[in-house]
Amino acid sequence: MKIEVKVPAVGESVTEAVIGSWTKKSGDFVKRNEILLLLETDKASVEVVAENDGILQIQQEAGQTIKIGTTVGTIDTDGKPSVSAAATSSTPPPKAAPVTGSPSATPSASLSPAVQRIVSEQGLNPTSFSGTGKDGRLTKGDLLQPRATPVPSVQPSSTTMLPSQNVPAPSPTGLRKRLVPMTNIRKKIAERLIEAQHTAAILTTFNEIDMTKVIEIRTKYKDKFKEKYGINLGFMGFFIKASVEALKAFPAVNASIVGTNIEYHDDINLGVAVSTEKGLMVPVIRNIELLSIPQIELSIRDFALKARDGKISVDDLNGGTFSITNGGVFGSLLSTPILNPPQSAILGMHKMEDRAVVIDSNGKKEIQIRTMMYVALSYDHRMIDGKKR
Repeated sequence: MKIEVKVPAVGESVTEAVIGSWTKKSGDFVKRNEILLLLETDKASVEVVAENDGILQIQQEAGQTIKIGTTVGTIDTDGKPSVSAAATSSTPPPKAAPVTGSPSATPSASLSPAVQRIVSEQGLNPTSFSGTGKDGRLTKGDLLQPRATPVPSVQPSSTTMLPSQNVPAPSPTGLRKRLVPMTNIRKKIAERLIEAQHTAAILTTFNEIDMTKVIEIRTKYKDKFKEKYGINLGFMGFFIKASVEALKAFPAVNASIVGTNIEYHDDINLGVAVSTEKGLMVPVIRNIELLSIPQIELSIRDFALKARDGKISVDDLNGGTFSITNGGVFGSLLSTPILNPPQSAILGMHKMEDRAVVIDSNGKKEIQIRTMMYVALSYDHRMIDGKKR
């Protein structure tokens, strides 16, 4: 019996995905729960596994954009492994000789499917890069970083200077250029950002917050907090709790436009932007209105660990009703966050700075040095007017 391998549903508003790479070949015998291929969407990379043992036949090649639900291959459950494959599976492979030298000498067998695809597409030599991932492994970011031009492996003759394939030719203006193809997931992110700009009337309102009192509270309780809960007391917990109260007071900010209707959400599922090797992802903390600050900080810590290990799933990214992003960790003083559809608003935090401000103290105005932060709320002006109501 032949079982179809289909592109699974990978979250709300996602209608298509790109086949990043196949980990198996047509004719291979695969076992249940073995990874067959890697799908890339604008939200995350998704592994598709075999539902049964059998012989795989691939119908759609890597690099193609496929609609959700499309059949990309079949598994013949009546198929049996070849004699050589069976012998290979029953006999442990010989141990590979240890790799000497620097961690940059990464063998192809240890590359992730996404990295292997970039290596194949661009004809790169993985041993010429230094890996910054776990255990010195290469990441996609390592391959896409600008690097020094390598020395040509073939020396030109004394009479003809032939440029190396890796050396960018000078342009007529004298500027050196090089083209690097966008990864599939970066293409999808770009499409989604443009879609957000085209489908919503995005307006950004800026305010500034005096963080002095918050800093005093954090300084006073951070040691006891860590001793009791085993985690640092950050500023994000304070902002999230304040945002929850604001969303309760202004439910339109926690709503979405569906056609000609407004869909109000009774739950607050808050997305917190996390920087990963694959780009900026926004995992969602569900029913955050029910959580205390320690529970919020623990949830953020758990997502940060999952991001570091590349284990954020599509389910972690779905269902958000409002988002917060903190550009301050990168030193950003101001920014205009872009909505994460179908959400109607996103809050941007920024760098804290000491500034001279006018303070009204008991009816007397005086200039004091206070720790201030600019915050930016981007929202869909079609449903949020920018004033209290």
